[in-house]
Amino acid sequence: MADQALYRRFVEPRLVEALADTPVVLLHGPRQCGKTTLVQRVGEQQGHTYFSFDDAAVLAAASDDPAGFVGDLPERCVLDEVQRAPQIFGALKREVDRRRAPGRFLLTGSANVLLVPALADSLAGRLGLVRLHPLAQCELADRIPTFLAHLFGDGFASRPSKRLRAELVERVVAGGYPAALARTAGRRRTAWYRDYVETLVQRDVRDMARISSLDVIPRLLAAAASHTATLLNVADLASPFHLSRPTIRDYVTLLERVFLLEELPPWHTNHLSRLVKTPKLHIGDTGVACALLGLDATSLASDRQRFGPLLETFVLGELRRQASWHDDDLKFHHFRDKENHEVDIVIEASGRLAGIEVKASATVTAADFRGLRKLQHGSPKRFAAGVVLYDGEAGVSFGDRLYAVPIRRLWESR
Repeated sequence: MADQALYRRFVEPRLVEALADTPVVLLHGPRQCGKTTLVQRVGEQQGHTYFSFDDAAVLAAASDDPAGFVGDLPERCVLDEVQRAPQIFGALKREVDRRRAPGRFLLTGSANVLLVPALADSLAGRLGLVRLHPLAQCELADRIPTFLAHLFGDGFASRPSKRLRAELVERVVAGGYPAALARTAGRRRTAWYRDYVETLVQRDVRDMARISSLDVIPRLLAAAASHTATLLNVADLASPFHLSRPTIRDYVTLLERVFLLEELPPWHTNHLSRLVKTPKLHIGDTGVACALLGLDATSLASDRQRFGPLLETFVLGELRRQASWHDDDLKFHHFRDKENHEVDIVIEASGRLAGIEVKASATVTAADFRGLRKLQHGSPKRFAAGVVLYDGEAGVSFGDRLYAVPIRRLWESR
């Protein structure tokens, strides 16, 4: 694989756009997803001086005298891994209020500030947020995808596609972290993911919370990986550990803060009753999940019970990544009612609604659209499309705004 500096990141225009009209812009996402590479490139183009809080001297200076540190900064600068120096947020606020020019501070963070209200509130109205994910499949191919445009546009044309077969499993196991993809598939890539989780726990998690037994965190993340794409059940996650449910719940939130886990909220409407209101749990990247579960492409291909949920998480990850540079603000949910109608992923965009069901098989039947038809019935005027993604060859219509679509079209550009 190529070095991560060679990948074109499709969110870059959003970052440049935010710098043009916002005093402070934060590019946030998990460690090692490519934030530093991107902000160094953009910052160099726009005249920003680079500082990293992973540098012990820089971190000490900012911690000892936040106001003095910020006051001495150049007019335009990059501050990398800003979550390590939260005390500077107040000083940044005062500096921006003193001179409110766009693009002054370009920050990166490996913690989700939306889950740390004190940090987000200190720069309310002054801070633009841009999310960077691990690499999307379309970025690996360097092709702008058209899936979302078809989903909320004119639908999907009926045309054949070549099945992915074993390649689909390999993509799920590989994940999207540039440094992992630079390694040979198999043992060396798995080692990178395991070392990544261990390093993250020892650095960022330790900085954020006082946890007496840090060794619980990787084990909890592995347990979450085995429950990915299922309804969040804290009791099930807590059962292997001698810890209370509230403690495990706090640890799940902590793992969300460093982008290793995600809760997908339930979709609801007043037009449908008996809806399940529990969020779904997803791990942030399937490469991390497979490494923690000890799965390579061969073992995952033979374990269909694990492959189905991991494929659902993989699809959600690809859609999330594409949404980060989409023109509309896309909101993600899942749908389920107590009669077992369900849709894996529900996307809302500008008042419109689309549903996506993910199948690991090569065939689709009318029964696979049961949940999508229920979703369509609940919001007929808002419903844009319902899609069953599967590893088949035919892209075909299954009725009014309902389509079976080969999964590879998720990241293709036609």
